[in-house]
Amino acid sequence: MTSARTRERLVQRLLDNGISNLQILDRIRSVPRHLFVDEALQSRAYEDSALPIGYGQTISQPYIVALMTQALLDGVNPSQPLQKVLEVGTGCGYQTAILSPLVRQIFTIERIRDLMIDTRTRLAELGFQNIRFRHGDGMKGWPGQAPFDGILVAAAPAGIPQKLLDQLAVGGRLIIPVGPAGRQDLIRVTRTEAGLEQESLCTVSFVPLLEGIG
Repeated sequence: MTSARTRERLVQRLLDNGISNLQILDRIRSVPRHLFVDEALQSRAYEDSALPIGYGQTISQPYIVALMTQALLDGVNPSQPLQKVLEVGTGCGYQTAILSPLVRQIFTIERIRDLMIDTRTRLAELGFQNIRFRHGDGMKGWPGQAPFDGILVAAAPAGIPQKLLDQLAVGGRLIIPVGPAGRQDLIRVTRTEAGLEQESLCTVSFVPLLEGIG
């Protein structure tokens, strides 16, 4: 279930599908994904598929986690990592765990309080120390810590929230799925001195990004 061979097969599949950042592949290889799902699903933890984590939420497919992380870090010198990254939708913390050693600090928001508490405990037990948690409305971002060098959104709004764009630093990137339930476009927005540049990366399927907190 958690053998090195099983993890290596997953890494090879991601490599075959265009994930080329070796740091990200090393994180996929080393992060114990089976600890982020219920015990009954641990035998499936290293499949390249999304799995339920309770609360009506899912742990994202490893390929999508790797793709979003690669889109965020594309062109970033590993010796000069992003200083501040905002994650909207902490979920079970798997994406957070993949990204954590690759940036200076993560500020992560989760709207479901019990899920946030469970995840904060899990990541602390795994030794992560550069993560700050907030129970709140991801649509609003974290204005007290803005601007961010990167914003990664793990749930899909109907349109890009203006408040998240406002919290993006010059040179920063926002990676976000946008669109109706079941089929969204994964979009990368880059803030330049001249304004915002937007590109569509691929089609994805995420749970909706909801306003308010639970």
